[in-house]
Amino acid sequence: MLVIFNPVAGRRRAASLWKVLDLLVENGVKVEVAETQHAGHAIALARAGAAAGEHMVVAAGGDGTIAEVANGLIGTGTALGVIPLGTANVVAKEYRLSTSARGIANTLAYRRVRPLWPGLAEVNGRQHVFVQMVGLGFDGAVVQGIQPGLKRLIGRGAYVWQSLWESVAYRFPRVRVSIDGVAHEAASVVVTKGRLYGGPYMLAPNAHSDAPGFQVALFEQPGMVPALLSGAALPLGLLPRCPGVRLLPARHVVFEAGGGKIPAQADGDRLAGTLHAVQDATAAISLIVG
Repeated sequence: MLVIFNPVAGRRRAASLWKVLDLLVENGVKVEVAETQHAGHAIALARAGAAAGEHMVVAAGGDGTIAEVANGLIGTGTALGVIPLGTANVVAKEYRLSTSARGIANTLAYRRVRPLWPGLAEVNGRQHVFVQMVGLGFDGAVVQGIQPGLKRLIGRGAYVWQSLWESVAYRFPRVRVSIDGVAHEAASVVVTKGRLYGGPYMLAPNAHSDAPGFQVALFEQPGMVPALLSGAALPLGLLPRCPGVRLLPARHVVFEAGGGKIPAQADGDRLAGTLHAVQDATAAISLIVG
């Protein structure tokens, strides 16, 4: 079993990882750990592991790490395991994966699988694999503005703080988007594979992570007040019914951002460049769910 871990995650998360690995080793599982050295390194490590015949490659980290490992495994037949060590762990919550050390070890040992169907975001002519969502506009500004040190210190609280700041500082340029050939406009857009957002909070009840297609959340009203209302509705489970929020099914999404470059994010990490389009990956990945 190849486990890919980002050492930048910090000592606390490294300690959580080793608790899981100790349990696996105690039960006779042969484990190899590979540490990433830079952004995108997990893609190459996962691809190499699949080429070497690994039946499973495990992403130890958050949704961004999972997305990189998934990128390296698409089309290989190698299964994806997860040790959730991120801030929000949305994919783990989407698939109801265990977060206890013993539960994670049992999940990886039993190897029961479900499909995970990634999406592809076209950014400056290249394709970026994502496993949960991409966001353009206010959502992207929040992710891009977060300081990594603050995120490590207070976790999801960093997103709350940055959301309050961006509700005042962000200019809310209009986003023009074509959803399966039909034109729309919004202040901010989230294209999601899954139902959840920011952790355990409901965004798109009709989304299916294990099948092709997306749900597109259009946040139609610009400005501080609508942004704060959406933020308040999220933990209450009311965001899908919040005024000014529309949810539409989609297979192919094309963006035309007015007024210059608009900030974007994928799986909670900043996207460097201009987001042009979103479509499905060519095939699903087998996700280990226990």
